[in-house]
Parts: sequence; C-alpha cells; structure tokens
Amino acid sequence: MRIGSICLPEGAALAPMAGVSDRSMRRLCHEMGAAFCVSEMMSAKGFLYAPRDCRATRELLALDPDEGPVGLQLFGREPALMAEAVCRLEDAGFAFFDVNMGCPAHKIVGNGEGSALMREPELAGRIVSAMARATKKPVTVKIRAGWDAGSVNAVELARRLEDCGAAMLTVHGRTREQQYQGQADWGIIRRVRQSVSIPVVGNGDVRSAQDERRMREETGCDGCAVGRAAQGNPWIFREIACAYRGEAYCPPTPRERIETALRHARLLCGLKGERAAPLEMRKHLAWYMQGMRGCSRLRLQIQQVSTMEGMQELLYGYLKELEEETP
Repeated sequence: MRIGSICLPEGAALAPMAGVSDRSMRRLCHEMGAAFCVSEMMSAKGFLYAPRDCRATRELLALDPDEGPVGLQLFGREPALMAEAVCRLEDAGFAFFDVNMGCPAHKIVGNGEGSALMREPELAGRIVSAMARATKKPVTVKIRAGWDAGSVNAVELARRLEDCGAAMLTVHGRTREQQYQGQADWGIIRRVRQSVSIPVVGNGDVRSAQDERRMREETGCDGCAVGRAAQGNPWIFREIACAYRGEAYCPPTPRERIETALRHARLLCGLKGERAAPLEMRKHLAWYMQGMRGCSRLRLQIQQVSTMEGMQELLYGYLKELEEETP
C-alpha cells in the first residue's frame, strides 16, 4: 500500500491507542507481523509549548530502530499549530503524520478536538491542508463513521480530506456516540472506500485473521487496523501474517504468553524507568493473562506488584503451577 512517497508492507496495522501503543508495544507487534504502527496521540499544542526536557514528550516521541514504519498521531484544532508541529517534527524519524479525528474521550471532544472535528468539516479540511503544506511526509487521518447516528458523514468528510491533501484514511466503523460499544458498521468503511482514490484502512471488530479477511472482502479496504484485540495479544498479527502466507497458525503457549509479557515489561522499563514501568504494566499483564486458568486470582495479585522482581516472581510462580497441573 503506497501513501505519498512511501510504500507500507502488506498486512494489518496496530491502531493508535492512548496509554497502550507506545514504543514497547509497537516493537512487539512489529515482530509478530504488524505491517505498520501508529503511535499514541500527542497534543500538537502540548508539544509546541512543552519544556525542552519534558519527559512525557520524550516518551511519546521515542522510536526503536527495530519497530518498523511508525506514524505519529497528533491531535488539535488550530491549523497553524498543527502545521508548525509537523514542521518541527519533520526529522523525528516517523514515516508519516496521522491526524486524530476519531478519539471519543470527553476531555478531548470537550476542547473541540478528536471526533468533535467531524462536526466541523471545513475546519478539519483546513487542518489537513495546512499540515500537508508544512511537511514532505504523508499526512493521514483517522475518522469515525460520524458524531452520532443522525450525523453519519464519513463519506462527505473523506472526500473533503482527500481534496485537502490526505494521503490515507483510517475509518472506525462506529460513531462517537457509540464510543467502543455495539457493532462496528463495516458498510460505512465500504462507502468511504468507494468514494475516494486514496488508500482506506478499516478499523473496528477485527479480532482474528478471519475477521481481517472478511473486512477486506466486504469493504474493499486496502488494509485493516487492529486496536483493542491486540491488547495483551500481539500474536494476532502473527495470525494474520500466517493467513496472508497461507500458513498454519499456532496460538501461543502459556509459557510464551508469560515470557512475552515479561519482555514487554523490560522494554517498558527502558522507556519509562524501573519505578513507573511495573505500575504501567499492570493493565498489560491482566490482558496477557486473560482466558488462562486461574487468571482472576492472578489479576488481583498483579495489582499488588510494584517491582520488576516481584512481577517476574509472580508470573514464573504462576507458570510453574500451570505446568505442574498439566499432564
């Protein structure tokens, strides 16, 4: 799939998720077969006004040479500030810049940002146009079906964004009103794909290789982005990659789950430090263990762990129990 001057590999992408798709998560997903990844969202205004030594900004902009193509997602509503941000970030190492017009969080839409921009198509277009003029990198946009069921305007907005210079669109098949509830409407993804000539990536309810293939067949989209289904499950990209190659997929064993979770924790330590990483890792560990025997008890124990040593001791102790119980 080509966007602007770059060619992205075949396969599914890791969707941007605040507090999830940081450098450590992206590297694991890339190793499992993710075609490309998009970063956590970053405020353009926050970046421009932050002190030079701002740790939060450093973490959001952190890249690993082994994580493959990465797009940096920015949010904001002032065209000039969005343009200045990409101009200053031109050499930060990201493959493209993605504009967040899909986040449904109250604190984001309350400022007229994220999915609130779907109610202001003219402003949304000016933002993309300003950014496209300010950078040589492709500018992409993530949108939703619309604000609510009465204002599903993804097709009209997609056409406007293409005319303003967007190189690719990612369409989440839910409205802002739905948040992440209910079933994603893949029909709106199909209609957007039919209405523009730039690549369209579908997003919403892709939980397996079968879902990914069905989305591509039903919508004609150029690729799929996996979000929540990748939480604690980077193997979904291996599953999808195996399907592309016509190979059998082997789900991870309990040992592989635990050792990957611990590797994730070590990568996170390299990003956030030995004190913050174990606390940040608690939610990831709960996702990694989901569906395993005795995981409810383990999740409660995870909430008490505050060091890497404690985390490793807990998980290897749990693994030993599992392997002793299994004939």
